[in-house]
Amino acid sequence: MTLQAETFKSLVRVAAERVIASAPELTALDQAIGDGDHGTNMKRGFEAVLGKLDTIGEQPLNEALKTIGRTLVMTVGGASGPLYGSFFLAAGDALTGKNLPEDIAEVFGSGVNAVSARGRSHAGEKTMLDVLVPVLETLKADAGRADLIARVRVTASEAVAKTAPMQATKGRASFLGARSVGHIDPGAQSSCVLVDAVCSTLEGRQ
Repeated sequence: MTLQAETFKSLVRVAAERVIASAPELTALDQAIGDGDHGTNMKRGFEAVLGKLDTIGEQPLNEALKTIGRTLVMTVGGASGPLYGSFFLAAGDALTGKNLPEDIAEVFGSGVNAVSARGRSHAGEKTMLDVLVPVLETLKADAGRADLIARVRVTASEAVAKTAPMQATKGRASFLGARSVGHIDPGAQSSCVLVDAVCSTLEGRQ
């Protein structure tokens, strides 16, 4: 089964709207351990994605993902723009010749690897990878299960909570040392918002 263009367009719209609505929360999280601009930056980037939604909806899925990636690189700013942009650009490249949802783990994994390479980071360092990597593991381990979407949602939610007791070793939060402990990572939270938005939209179409 191939993910239909209209379904993909709905996924993008809901995900962008959720990120925009979450801007105050993301800003508050980033004020605690970062520059305080994550919410504002993500809001600006996904408003730009919404502005291109009609074009995105008309493109083949691989090109649509890359359009999202380029848009985020150009508009988000800070560290998040290149990281999220790299995810979508790599996922778009990986999707060429493949289908969604059948090849979702491989495509998602390519995006995760791109984030890891761009940020020179790995899971366990209090970054967005602490949500993306567990989600990838769930996609691989539970592929084919009827409750895969629900399990992915739970994985993302549990993973973001687990960033609170971590000490940051990457990004601006790492400068705080032990003071970064006790705070949820804003990048992990924005990743969770995106994953949850996609899952809830897909569940509504089942």
